[in-house]
Amino acid sequence: MTSVIAGIGWHVIGAGMAASFYAPIEKVKKWSWETTWAVAGIFSWILLPITVSYILLPDFHGFYASMGPHLLLKVALFGAMWGVGNVSYGLTMRHLGMSLGIGVAIGVTLIVGTLVPPLMHGQGAMLFTTRGGLLTMAGVLVALLGVATVSYAGHQKEVQLKGEIREFNLSLGLLLAVMCGVFSSGMSFAIDAAKPMEAAARHLGVSPLYAALPSYVFIMGGGAIVNLSYCFIRLAALKRLSLREDLRQPKPTLMKNAALASTGGIMWYLQFFFYAWGAANIPASMSYVNWMLHMSIYVLCGGLVGLALGEWSEARGKPLRLLWAGMLVIIAAANLVGLGMAQ
Repeated sequence: MTSVIAGIGWHVIGAGMAASFYAPIEKVKKWSWETTWAVAGIFSWILLPITVSYILLPDFHGFYASMGPHLLLKVALFGAMWGVGNVSYGLTMRHLGMSLGIGVAIGVTLIVGTLVPPLMHGQGAMLFTTRGGLLTMAGVLVALLGVATVSYAGHQKEVQLKGEIREFNLSLGLLLAVMCGVFSSGMSFAIDAAKPMEAAARHLGVSPLYAALPSYVFIMGGGAIVNLSYCFIRLAALKRLSLREDLRQPKPTLMKNAALASTGGIMWYLQFFFYAWGAANIPASMSYVNWMLHMSIYVLCGGLVGLALGEWSEARGKPLRLLWAGMLVIIAAANLVGLGMAQ
């Protein structure tokens, strides 16, 4: 049970990084979003995964050469699938707004990313025929209720403060949110597909806490191709955007922007660094709950970060009560999952 509690604790830290990584990125000035996102991504999707794996592995090149092209391509393609989810995430927020968009997208990716891997491995019956499986499924449903409640609280806050979504389009936004949720679950599929890489790293003597990290080189590499291609195509195609203009800023501005963007990228990588630590403490037979814990606690931490940054300072009454209720429900969901794993 102590290991399970530690696992949930590491997932809380990872989800906290995920919920707050955009805070430094928001402070970047006089750069296009595409340049900022590309700089952050170079750190989170390329430099850090490669550097960490180079430190961990006794033979960096030999390790990946021994994996075989089929496995590496499969893992990278799932990473690219997650990358498509990243791109569609921004469009979802554009047409649905933050609260409703996050609720639908996170809800879909929580369900798909949690349930599909065990079903693919023939563990579906266990989810509904064992006490541990039933408690875990109850935790998933309660987590969805918590995500929906927190999202509705955000929507009520927008209504109360007369927030306006200029390009609101319910049908298009919902389609994009579902697309975002499905494609974002590619990260869960990639981590599942990369289990042989994790086992190989353990065989080489890499600590179980770090054994999943070498697979991130190809998981995040696949996502990087999609994200960076999107950024650079937009920078090249749209006249109002210009990488050259962004890089012509005064040196102090360049240094500050680069530091802020890279900090956001490092924090983004750390969410999955600690995800690996959390997963290492969860029993292998229950590994499918890691994604549910990460996504639901991500929403919980997002609410807490929003409170800390003063985003709710002008909200009163019902929205705040709903926010706290939703966060308590997500905490209850994590406890249900913990009980299920202890069976």
